[in-house]
Amino acid sequence: MNKKHKTTSWRKLAIAVYGAPNEGKVYGMIDVDVTKMLDYIKMQKTKGKRLTVTNFVIATVARALYEDASDMNCFIKRGKIQYREDVNMCCSVSIKGGKGMTAIVVPKAQDLSVTEITQYSQKKIEEKRQGNDSGAFKAKDIVAKIPWPFRRPITQFIKWWLFDLDLPFPFLKIPRDPFGSFMITNIGTWGLSTGMVALFPMGRLPGVIAIGKITEKPVVIDGKIEIRSIMPLTGTFDHRIVDGAQISNLGRGLTARLQDPEKLDSPNPH
Repeated sequence: MNKKHKTTSWRKLAIAVYGAPNEGKVYGMIDVDVTKMLDYIKMQKTKGKRLTVTNFVIATVARALYEDASDMNCFIKRGKIQYREDVNMCCSVSIKGGKGMTAIVVPKAQDLSVTEITQYSQKKIEEKRQGNDSGAFKAKDIVAKIPWPFRRPITQFIKWWLFDLDLPFPFLKIPRDPFGSFMITNIGTWGLSTGMVALFPMGRLPGVIAIGKITEKPVVIDGKIEIRSIMPLTGTFDHRIVDGAQISNLGRGLTARLQDPEKLDSPNPH
């Protein structure tokens, strides 16, 4: 039987925004030992503080992007690379019981502790799940109502206005640079280990990292086999501005920082 499914606002927008998948992309995958991070999360939970894996990754990527791979913190405007001063981290958020999607942007995430990121994220996520979306993320519902023949030309016009002219879009209350510097999505919550996530064309993001499901695996440490908690990270990057060397720098920064969760949970002076 052919079951009729409701097309979500996000899916309608995606159909209008994405063309054929022929743009240049490059991918990277690493497995990170997060045993210390999970132990720290458990310890903080006994003190009444709820920290999440996603917010640890947001803090880690922001600091690594700012300090280890700053040449990735950029976008292309009119054929030229433009560098950002701060790392504003975008994180996808599931709403409506998993049937809808939106996102939050954590400003200047490179300066914040995991606790500060968690507090900010919880507030913004709660607002969105209560239906109080805003800016570019609210605009998707409006764009989705536009009849199909006009939807793609209008989204392309909005993209040109926002990113080529670098102007806010007051009609839909979309600010300049609405998607931040880099995106994180946690596919591990859906039981997935890896996923080659698509780059959002309207986002002018250099990359997106998918957090996979954490599993216990045998690891050789000092010649001995130990069972450790391993988190897979899969990245999709814009090959126009990112190559293997930059991805390697980012990966080393991520791996090193995740071994010191206490430092990540402290403000980051620089």
